[in-house]
Amino acid sequence: MKIRWWASVGIVLLFCSVGCAAKLSSCVEFVEGEDKIDVMVGDNLFTSYRYGDKLTKPILYPVKSPSGIVVNRSFPFEKVEGESTDHPHHTGLFFTYDKVNADGFWNNTTSPPQIKHVNVAQMAGDDGKGTLSVVLHWVGKSGKVLLKEKRDMVFRAAKDEYAIDFTIQLTAQDQKVVFGDTKEGMFAIRVAGWLREDNGTGEYLNSNGDRREKGVWGKRASWVRLEGEKDNQTYGISILNHPDSVNYPTYWHARGYGLFSANPLGQFDFQKGRGIDNPQAFALTLEPGQSALFKFRMLIYEGKRSAEQLEKVFTEYTAE
Repeated sequence: MKIRWWASVGIVLLFCSVGCAAKLSSCVEFVEGEDKIDVMVGDNLFTSYRYGDKLTKPILYPVKSPSGIVVNRSFPFEKVEGESTDHPHHTGLFFTYDKVNADGFWNNTTSPPQIKHVNVAQMAGDDGKGTLSVVLHWVGKSGKVLLKEKRDMVFRAAKDEYAIDFTIQLTAQDQKVVFGDTKEGMFAIRVAGWLREDNGTGEYLNSNGDRREKGVWGKRASWVRLEGEKDNQTYGISILNHPDSVNYPTYWHARGYGLFSANPLGQFDFQKGRGIDNPQAFALTLEPGQSALFKFRMLIYEGKRSAEQLEKVFTEYTAE
């Protein structure tokens, strides 16, 4: 594939090949700016990968549907009338965890600790798909790097559906790393107010047929869907957990107030919260050089999606 670069005033643009550019509506391109990389589908912003010293972790923000509807909460980056301001650490779409040895990477709004962007390993756009791979360091309060993260993000574009595939490898560095069981994690998005279950239009559904926070929270499932309405149109977010991922199928920290999170490592908290007798800790432990793999697909779609449709998507995802 041909790649062409333009550089001007510190901004680098990555354009797709001529074949891709001829199909603007589905061409995935990357635009690199100060502490961010915009993900474009044709002329439209899909999302932005954001990093830098002002953030405690890299995030994707904003996250938009194919027609441009923002599906995540804007706080604390932008003010939206009537939008909630609780849990300021719930920013965009993120991956982090709160019990990593003695460090908490989930609840902090200031650094340290911090998940730091180190470099871009790959950035390539194409027709219907673009790949962005980055290297991150999980730096504890001591200043030492506890984990090296290799994060591959594949952005896919279709007419009424966007998708992001996340393949995340965490590798312990110079010391043993223990992940304590906690509900405060892991792969998460804080959704827009209209998608909330408690005072919005949203409703959760999992792969087992359970509905709403009461039925979904703290249970294992292969996927969970959150679907709601805005301006008389249906929009949804679905998170799928790949079987190659640690402790599959994941547990779900899905809240009615808008936190939508897949958390495979909070086993003890979730079993206890569901009233299971003799809850068991998962206690993921990595010796120096050992790695753990986490794989998720997020769909952002327009129009309704049935359980059967999502099950088909899940089957196709796991077959890749």
